[in-house]
Amino acid sequence: METYIALLRGINVGGHKKILMADLRRFFEKLNFKNVKTYIQSGNVIFQSNEEKIEVLESKIKGQILNEYGFEVSVLVKTHSEIEDILNICPFKEGKKDKSYFIVLHSNPDKKLVNSTMEIKYPNEEFHIINSCVYIYYSLGSGKAKCGTNFFEKKLKVSATARNYNTLNKLVELSN
Repeated sequence: METYIALLRGINVGGHKKILMADLRRFFEKLNFKNVKTYIQSGNVIFQSNEEKIEVLESKIKGQILNEYGFEVSVLVKTHSEIEDILNICPFKEGKKDKSYFIVLHSNPDKKLVNSTMEIKYPNEEFHIINSCVYIYYSLGSGKAKCGTNFFEKKLKVSATARNYNTLNKLVELSN
């Protein structure tokens, strides 16, 4: 049985697409997933399944949310080891690493799009695109940043969701 981490985008943000974590946990159990755990309100779910196809898992979760709540949510599922690898290859050193964000991409983007995006520079924003993750550090905070999830989705033509270092680190710890 494989351990997965589901990252749901845009739930419980500003009172929109509200799903209680206890309901989300029950909902995942209804899908016959095992050892379900949620972490904070932003849509992070750890679970186990015998299903090996990530797209099947994402489709099940997405469909069930639509059926039960009446709204669509972007769902990104990665294995425990994929999230662990994302953390381990973070190019930032300590001090920046623990204050950085990880924009987790649904798949590896096209190399040409990566190269053209890497040429874009904004003051106080440093990013690296490695495999299926954009590692980003905002020296003045993310509040008024130009390079956010929507920016990278448009430039790389891949859906994504963002988490900070502490959240991803905790998800890896909880899924051990």
